[in-house]
Amino acid sequence: MKKHILYTGRIWLWLLVVVLLLGSGAAYRAVGKHYRVNIDRPIKLPVPLEDFPLKVGNWVGKESSIPTITREYMEKNFADDFVSRRYIDSVSNQWADVYVVYCASKPGGILGHRPRVCYRGHGWIHDNTKQINVVSQSGRNISCLLHRFHRPAPQYDSIIVLNFYILNGQITTDEDKFSGYWGRRVNIAGDPARYVAQVQISSVHENFVRSAAREFTDLIMRFLPDEREKSEVRNRKR
Repeated sequence: MKKHILYTGRIWLWLLVVVLLLGSGAAYRAVGKHYRVNIDRPIKLPVPLEDFPLKVGNWVGKESSIPTITREYMEKNFADDFVSRRYIDSVSNQWADVYVVYCASKPGGILGHRPRVCYRGHGWIHDNTKQINVVSQSGRNISCLLHRFHRPAPQYDSIIVLNFYILNGQITTDEDKFSGYWGRRVNIAGDPARYVAQVQISSVHENFVRSAAREFTDLIMRFLPDEREKSEVRNRKR
């Protein structure tokens, strides 16, 4: 009798284990499916970056192509939106390349896409980097890094790249703020207010990139959610 009870108990125990395994497997597949759907679908901004104006003050822009290797990196690392333009000041004839990439699907995906990595990968030699501050037209303090590069003979080119990040609506140059678990974690909720955006402004003269940063930063910030808005991002009207 005791053996029968023990045998029956074991059967029920194994059945319970099988049910739990089947249930956990179904849950895992459901979560995995939801996970894949979310990372395969870009998180959209209320106003896409392609709507960024082609005319900003005296600056007039046109679309710039992005190298294939850069585009592939962006797609692989969860870039949800980007804009790449060359702007020319019609009065001073200054020019600057303005590049903004927005990562919300996986905010930390932008890690490694910094000038000292990308430009060196395209044959540029890094000369120096310094921390600077630029004040925007609205009086916003923009803390950024200024990188200088050159190419050896026979090109003899030089370029200056101003770089900073916008983390949930706040400007920073510190990658440590989004390099941990928060940055690596996939944005399953699809919250556009949880993101990292990178801004790069490049040209041949420092005063060109400084001038463009003063002119463009406030407008760039208007296209990106502010951390105080959380998930309820308002539609911006320009």
